[in-house]
Amino acid sequence: MWRRKEVRKDRGFTLLEILISVAILSVVLTALYQTFFLSHKALAAVDGTLLKLQESRAFVDILKREIESVYYSPDNNYSVFSTEDRDYFGRQTSRLTMTSFSSSIEGVVKLNYNVDERDGRLIITKEIISACSQPDLSQPSASNKVDMLEDVESFTVESRFGNRWVKTWDSSLTKYVPDEVKISVTFFLTNKDKQDKSGRLFVISDIAKPRVGKVTYNGGSASVL
Repeated sequence: MWRRKEVRKDRGFTLLEILISVAILSVVLTALYQTFFLSHKALAAVDGTLLKLQESRAFVDILKREIESVYYSPDNNYSVFSTEDRDYFGRQTSRLTMTSFSSSIEGVVKLNYNVDERDGRLIITKEIISACSQPDLSQPSASNKVDMLEDVESFTVESRFGNRWVKTWDSSLTKYVPDEVKISVTFFLTNKDKQDKSGRLFVISDIAKPRVGKVTYNGGSASVL
């Protein structure tokens, strides 16, 4: 008795079908990877921008408080408030020296803010010492210097003199501190390559009004607040 052989209808994928599936999967994975990479890059740029803004804002706030706590008296030869205008290949910077009050050292201290150039980068530095331990801060000591803010495009400190802002002030000549001091920090928001100037410039500025140790003149006589 003859029996018919059953022919199985289920069969596997052909080589062509497998190749097409692999090609489609590769396209999908490539698109997903590119989307993830672009999203990660965008988030990293935003994080870097926010961090730079926070650091700059914190620096300006600290400097503002120190200027508002400045101590100067023409009767004390160790007290000082002076600003100098400087230039690094078209980038404006300032040097600030003053006697003020600080939480890190008890009593009156001398503060020196300056800008150093390192490999084309401008870095704001700060020195702090006791006001009586070193009468002259024009020659800074590297051991007392700390970096406050990196990769700035400019850093200016201007004093109000009458109706205008001036970039140079010397209390040994004026015998008083200015009524208002404007602090400005300029930097690139999204620029990481210091040779690429395609980033957008951003400026953080604030005005400090010295209150402590300020000399006022009343009818030709001077008094210290």
